[in-house]
Amino acid sequence: MNRVVQNITARIIERSKAHRSSYLARLEESRSDIPFRHHLPCSNLAHVASCSGGACMIIRDDKMPNIGIITAYNDLVSAHNPYGEYPPLIKKTVVEAGGICQVAGGVPAMCDGVTQGEPGMDLSLISRDVIAMATVIGLSHNVFDGVLLLGVCDKILPGLLMGALQFGHLPMLLVPSGPMQSGIANKDKARARERFVQGEISRKQMLEYESHAYHSPGTCTFYGTANSNQLMAEMLGMHLPGASFVNAGTPMRDLLTMAAARRVTELARQENEYVPIGHVISEKSVVNAIVGLLASGGSTNETMHLVAIARAAGIRINWDDFSDLSDVVPLIVSIYPNGSGDINSFQRAGGMTVFIKELLENGYLHEDVQTVVGRGLERYMRMPEEKEGKLVWENIPDGSSDPETLTTTPQPFAATGGIKLVQGNLGRAIIKVSALAQGVNTELTAPAMIFHSQEEMAAAFQAGEMNRDMIAVVRFQGPRANGMPELHKLITYLSILMDRGFTMGLVTDGRLSGASGKVPFAIHLTPEALAGGMIAKIRNGDLITMSGSGVLHLHVSDDELAARPLVRPDLREARSGFGRQIFAPLRKNLAGAEEGASSIFTCTEEDCGRLTSRADMLRCMER
Repeated sequence: MNRVVQNITARIIERSKAHRSSYLARLEESRSDIPFRHHLPCSNLAHVASCSGGACMIIRDDKMPNIGIITAYNDLVSAHNPYGEYPPLIKKTVVEAGGICQVAGGVPAMCDGVTQGEPGMDLSLISRDVIAMATVIGLSHNVFDGVLLLGVCDKILPGLLMGALQFGHLPMLLVPSGPMQSGIANKDKARARERFVQGEISRKQMLEYESHAYHSPGTCTFYGTANSNQLMAEMLGMHLPGASFVNAGTPMRDLLTMAAARRVTELARQENEYVPIGHVISEKSVVNAIVGLLASGGSTNETMHLVAIARAAGIRINWDDFSDLSDVVPLIVSIYPNGSGDINSFQRAGGMTVFIKELLENGYLHEDVQTVVGRGLERYMRMPEEKEGKLVWENIPDGSSDPETLTTTPQPFAATGGIKLVQGNLGRAIIKVSALAQGVNTELTAPAMIFHSQEEMAAAFQAGEMNRDMIAVVRFQGPRANGMPELHKLITYLSILMDRGFTMGLVTDGRLSGASGKVPFAIHLTPEALAGGMIAKIRNGDLITMSGSGVLHLHVSDDELAARPLVRPDLREARSGFGRQIFAPLRKNLAGAEEGASSIFTCTEEDCGRLTSRADMLRCMER
């Protein structure tokens, strides 16, 4: 196995030792040899289900496992729309497998595509903590012996896992909904957006483009955070093999859903093996997920989400781990924004089966991990197929059927994974070089132009004030400032300016999900401006150097920086209206981006030591 991957895994294990041991001890204390509902007093148990038909007799049965469903269903979000049909299918399958099944609860599932650039986007990242809490509430009745988690998109899947891991003693599976069929090419959609901003096409024409891109139930087809979540879920061993990218609304999708229901029922009996979620998500499986993210060119949002998921299991990872793994993990997937194809192109080329096989056989993954289908990642090298109406995993493909989309590790699209840590006197940030067009300069020095909102930048663009070499600094976009919204509105403006021949870069304490395609950026900058980060001291015209090789430097002397006051803009408008005000208690306790940007999990002294503000470190350590 690759020595660097081994060494990084070893340091994560050592760093996590105390937290992980405590977590596993709590897991063991929570185990039970009988269905959990039979620990309840009779009066409590009588409330578990209404006594219609044979429900009372079933609940009283002292052997049948009870499977809970936590669902993110709504019929607004395309990726979660299919889940409306899942519970009846799952319940029928569980009963046939010898169990009983109940919907334990629902969690919110908002769409960043709908709220992009709107006030609701300020609640997007915070919704992950709400989802985790709602998951815990749904499971708090403590009557379930196994759980199916129905969720896909950006904050939903991480939130489900963060909450589910609080019940780490239970077997659980993630059940995906699958991507929609392909619409117009993502590059055509991006070009249409640029034309619309420049007034070349009408709103009606733009809506036609968008509607042909997002046209049916299922996840979006570009390789953003939603599909990165699915890939990582399979790398973690939380999906059935090959389940991630089978299209929504297909017979194979239903077969995989039924197979997940049968499998969790089998695991809930604990007759032959004990496979709780707290054992599936381990230090080695987390490393596998990071490797998968890097080898596929996945979303930078996962540098926060995976940190928070790992913390929920007592595992401590940081951006050094992502960056150091990125140095040795080759990029072997080319889909938008890292290429011209989409997630359906990846699936046709061999999908997760070939992807895992390629990385595993060449020493980049840990094989000796627990998964929901048993011990050993080798089980994920087999492709699901239908035979006589049944689902089987037999075929081990030779390799990719489309080397332009999914290639080999000896002949990668890039020698490194593309997500890198950049750091300097401004703090620590993430840059994604794999999403940049070929030939884009990632080593640049340019004067800063300061913005405190996306709207400020839009106004400056329309006024022609940005037609020059510059590094746009968009600050007070971090977790505590306004909930750390995605800043996708910026991409189009900066891309147009690059096409006009200007040198462009971006530094922000906000999020961009890594889908720029053109513009070099340093995102998730921590400490954020509101927590005393040096980004709050930058002035218009200051020279900044940002480099894909790892540098983020403000060319201002230490003495002058120390003398400069921290800028404190009025953030009241971004924190009120559209319900944003009721999230103030969560927002003020959000940790920094590198610590997972969550208000739920505590920081260690080592974690807090990377923060530059002493007051911020003390607040962090108190949590």
